[in-house]
Amino acid sequence: MDDQDDAAPETFAFGYQPAPVRVSFGPAALAELPRITDRLGLRRVLVLSTPGRARLAAAVADLLGDHCAGICAQARMHVPAAVVEQVRARARDNSADGCVAVGGGSTIGLAKALALDPGLPYVAVPTSYAGSEMTPIWGLTEDGHKTTGKNPAVLPRAIVYDAELTLSLPVVTAVTSGMNAIAHAVEALYAPDTSPFVALLAEEGVRRLATALPRIAEDPSGLAARSDALYGAWLCGTCLGATTMSLHHKLCHVLGGALDLPHAETHTVVLPYALAFNEETAKRQLAPLGRALGTWYPPAALQNLARGLGAPRSLAELGMAEGDIDRVAELVVSQPYANPRPFGLDQARTLLRRAHRGLDV
Repeated sequence: MDDQDDAAPETFAFGYQPAPVRVSFGPAALAELPRITDRLGLRRVLVLSTPGRARLAAAVADLLGDHCAGICAQARMHVPAAVVEQVRARARDNSADGCVAVGGGSTIGLAKALALDPGLPYVAVPTSYAGSEMTPIWGLTEDGHKTTGKNPAVLPRAIVYDAELTLSLPVVTAVTSGMNAIAHAVEALYAPDTSPFVALLAEEGVRRLATALPRIAEDPSGLAARSDALYGAWLCGTCLGATTMSLHHKLCHVLGGALDLPHAETHTVVLPYALAFNEETAKRQLAPLGRALGTWYPPAALQNLARGLGAPRSLAELGMAEGDIDRVAELVVSQPYANPRPFGLDQARTLLRRAHRGLDV
């Protein structure tokens, strides 16, 4: 018997709390929405969307019929506190007992704020690939500062995944929202509260998105690729929903709140740099990511994937000035998240300078 036979088997110690959310997935799944709201006992539902999704919100309102209490097409990126207050007042005036959030992270973020206060339950109908509907993470921006928190109360009661609703999503938006979801899976792999189950979800979620996004770019009308991307987004969102955020999300939340940079595009640019910073320290935890991407060095693979599909290359391209670097770095380290590698002000400045210039990782 050789030494390998004598080796003790690997053991695990972890916790995992599945999200109590019903998921309906498939083509034409939107048709189930009235039955879903009925099962939840919702009788006066406010339909939420961004201005750009107002037409779809109107179609959803028609689908809900007499159970629709109105449409609020006011959702905005980074969930401004002023918008939340306006929609709270509308919900109160219309005696709404719940919401349907139709759209991407901006709309779902607004629904999360209403779920937190005044406690309105909601159904999420995602139209992008960010996966935020599966996370209990909420954010609110006021006076250039984005506050985030984690509370299971902000999870939707149900989610309707209908890939047909993503067919109109422009290719570059599909790519950046998909990269946003991949970021969720990446950080979940080296989170302090990760688990073997999360690692399985992350590997499959990243693999689905990394193979679907090029197919969407080649044929934007292909429903199978859109469905794969939506499935991958669900898996990646589930990963972050079960774990703790780290350096990458801290950077993106500060950049969004302080500079109003576009959310998904910021995730897309920052991810390879944050991953490169942590890669050596978290090499073992990141093995599923390497398998999913078919590479020994995931940071470059993700950067090349995004750039090859036309995504933004630098923070400067998104509107960040070089003079913002010091202020953002100080905000990032003022309340650090858990991270596998220690992270201070000098490291923050270096990472941000590289991302600002769009250097290769």
